[in-house]
Amino acid sequence: MKTYKVGIIGATGMVGQRFASLLENHPWFEVVLVAASPRSAGKTYKEAVGSRWCMDTPMPSNMADLVVYDATADVEKIAKLVDFVFCAVDMKKDEIKALEERYAKAECPVVSNNSAHRGTPDVPMVVPELNADHIEVIASQKKRLGTQRGFIAVKSNCSLQSYVPAVYPLDKAGYKVEDVLVCTYQAISGAGKTFETWPEMIDNVIPFIGGEEEKSEQEPLKIWGKIEGDEIVNAVEPHFTAQCIRVPVSNGHLGAVFMKFADKAPSKEEILSVWENFKGVPQELALPSAPKKFLNYFVEDNMPQTKLHRDLEGGMAVSIGRLREDTQYDYKFVCLSHNTLRGAAGGAVLLAELLAAKGYMD
Repeated sequence: MKTYKVGIIGATGMVGQRFASLLENHPWFEVVLVAASPRSAGKTYKEAVGSRWCMDTPMPSNMADLVVYDATADVEKIAKLVDFVFCAVDMKKDEIKALEERYAKAECPVVSNNSAHRGTPDVPMVVPELNADHIEVIASQKKRLGTQRGFIAVKSNCSLQSYVPAVYPLDKAGYKVEDVLVCTYQAISGAGKTFETWPEMIDNVIPFIGGEEEKSEQEPLKIWGKIEGDEIVNAVEPHFTAQCIRVPVSNGHLGAVFMKFADKAPSKEEILSVWENFKGVPQELALPSAPKKFLNYFVEDNMPQTKLHRDLEGGMAVSIGRLREDTQYDYKFVCLSHNTLRGAAGGAVLLAELLAAKGYMD
């Protein structure tokens, strides 16, 4: 595999920092450029971030002295210097949408962590193990944008990465899931915060995360959707309902899931067998960021636990436990994923690896 020159747009924020950390020694992707808001432009990356570096590992030494570009003013300049960009900007949704299209129209592929284009019908929203085939809609998107190689691909909302990977394979194995109820218990890093910057979260639970429940109910239907003509048409089932709660945890989103099947429910042994044997395209291609085992079931009643299991396989695996029959639904279980790794920057890096392996970055 060739080495690709990569830019990080929105590099100074928490997700941008996570991109920098993940890409420090990446075998395929070399970060040659960072960009952020006008107030950071012209400074070195080290100066622009200052005391706000919040990763556990130091800032990559090969990025610290990169001079920060202006993410909005320098689009055409940036597009000429890189093979593609990761985008994690903190702007209004309409502004992000327009900015990402500007990069794509400048013939620079965009792999986005943002939600702005998740509802755009010809923009694939991909969890690589589940709906890798959705990247094929990129040909239609390029036609609409009038580009040769520029396009946008996005990853889904971070909280979906805990429960959707457990439900989707059952549906695809022929056990038609009809209804899903999920309560997510979400870490403060999902809001771009630490306990130092958000002391109100210590010893506290907030039963509301703006926009999160709508995303948790609607975005899975795009993942279940099909390419029809020039767009991805959302599925109408399963029906999802969600409650999303902010809890005093640094990293890791936990989900409590209840599911009902349309027909006769599979046995517990059949469900466990599907989870045990499930592999996706990233595992088949042995992509650098892919977990060797995507779904991991724990038999202990008190597992998985956020602190113990969020970093499983570099934070890219999904942990599941407590599968049991329910009195109102067919089954209930709990699941866990790392929200800034699998759920954010790591998921976007894995998506970029999939796109590179399939020739979309060439």
